[in-house]
Amino acid sequence: MPTLIPIIVTTLPDCNSDECPVSLFWQGRNYTIREITDRWYQGNANPEYPVADYFRVMTVEGRQFILKHETLKDAWYLIAEQRNGS
Repeated sequence: MPTLIPIIVTTLPDCNSDECPVSLFWQGRNYTIREITDRWYQGNANPEYPVADYFRVMTVEGRQFILKHETLKDAWYLIAEQRNGS
């Protein structure tokens, strides 16, 4: 099961915040997003899972992250996959 890590995401000022992430701040470091490589949505069919937008992003440093934006709370998370044996 993935772990949700609260993060700070900067978005374009003239764009809906759930559509234009441009950087993320995590572990004391700012990462500039070079491109959004994938995007998907989570509806509200199950109240345990709030409405959210997901983004797979690539940074200028070549790092890949999966971000979750809970739209009603305007909260951003980094999704960290837990691996067995790590």
